[in-house]
This record gives sequence, structure tokens and C-alpha cells, in this order.
Amino acid sequence: MPVFSSLILFILFFFSFFGSFFYTVSPYELNPQAILEAPSLMHVLGTDRLGRDILARLIEGGKVSLIIGVGSALIASFIGLILGSLAGYFRGTVDKTFVLVVDLFLTFPTFFLLLALVSYMNASIFVLIVIISITGWMTTARLIRAESFKIGFQGYIKILNIANVSKLKILLKYYAPILAPIYFVSFTFGVGGAILAESGLSFLGLGIVAPQMSWGTILSGGKDVVEIAWWVSFFPGLFIFLVTFSLINISNYLQQITNQKDIQTT
Repeated sequence: MPVFSSLILFILFFFSFFGSFFYTVSPYELNPQAILEAPSLMHVLGTDRLGRDILARLIEGGKVSLIIGVGSALIASFIGLILGSLAGYFRGTVDKTFVLVVDLFLTFPTFFLLLALVSYMNASIFVLIVIISITGWMTTARLIRAESFKIGFQGYIKILNIANVSKLKILLKYYAPILAPIYFVSFTFGVGGAILAESGLSFLGLGIVAPQMSWGTILSGGKDVVEIAWWVSFFPGLFIFLVTFSLINISNYLQQITNQKDIQTT
């Protein structure tokens, strides 16, 4: 499954970022003579209600969805790594402040917090990356904090602290390698979650603004004609599912490897 999932992700990334070199139809071209055409040789995945080619739009929209997904996951996971490791290492006041901040963020359901933030800003790729990152770092931070606590009780860490070794050196040299697997697991989960979050916002009309497009906006555009033109919503929904499903499989595989290493170490 990890190999199969990685292959699917590679194909979808290649499709999104290089597909326009092979399929040169414009995703913006309106064709009143080809409104809601079913998949055919002329339009491989059909057209939408403005006569635009669905395949061309999926290629263009894939860039936006994947950039938002990867960018948000990178930032959110990095924030979680930094704050979680600092809380677990320094403990005391730092840890209490960390717990308070996380509890405040978790007081509000994540998606409603997203809606509240987006409603005050004009959505763009950069804005969505920042907003999704702000609302998505807590889970990673809590996992990193718990693992950092365990590391802090190791004998060699206590010796290093007694020897007044630089705290930055301890964090980078001894904490980072142990925390890296958790970071990568959280990152893969985060990419899928960010793509779903962007798709949900776009489906509600609060995401990417035209003429830009994402898989979420394409999916949203087909909700009113789903009974007569299933292909408009089906294909973007399928792509979102494939990316999310593949990332979950890879995350589970990385988690199994991490758990096996922990068992062997114990």
C-alpha cells in the first residue's frame, strides 16, 4: 500500500504541475456550444455549465490545491515541532503557557475557526495557507510535547543539562532525530487535512476566488448540476479522495515504522 499510494501521489503531482504541457486546452476558455457535455474524445472528462474543459481545469486547479496542502502542512507541522519541543524540554512556565494556548485554540472547532478567519479576509493562496496553518498546528504540537517529555527523562539528557551543554545543541542534536518521524507523520496527515479544509471552504464559496480555481471550487461548481452532469463534481471529488487516501496510507506506514522502532528501543 505505501508503494501504491506513493505512485498515486506522484502521478497526481505530475498531472497537476506538468499536465498542461501535454494537454494544451485552456481551462478558462468558454464554449457555449459545449455546455455540460459528457466525457468524450473531444472532452476527455466532459465540460462544465460554461462549456469549460474539466480535464484542463483539474490540471490547473490541482496546482492550487496541492500548493495549499503542502504549504499549510509544512508551516503547521513546523510550528507544532518548535512549540511542542520547547514546551516538553523547558516545562514549567513555558509548558503551562503552551497548554493554555492550545486549549484556547481547541475551544473552537477547527472548521468554524477557519470560517471565522476567512470571512474577514479576501481568500487567496497565501491567505489560505496562513489561515489553515494557524488552525492546524495543535495536534502536531501536542504529540511533539508528549514525546519531548519522554526524551527529557532519559539519563543522557540529564547529564547534558548538568554539564551545561547548550540547550540549542541538545534540541538540535538529540531531540530532533527522535522527533523527526513524528514530524513526518504529522506532515503527511496535515497535507490531506489542508486539502480537505481548502476544498470545504471553496465548496462553501469562501475559498479560492475566480478566475483562480482549485479542486474544491470545481467540485462546488458542479453541485447544482450533479443530477444531470455527474462528471463535473465526480472527478475533482475523486482526485481529492485519492490524494487524501494515499497520504493516510503513507502516514499509517510511517507510524508503524516509528512504533516498531520504539518497541525495539524499549
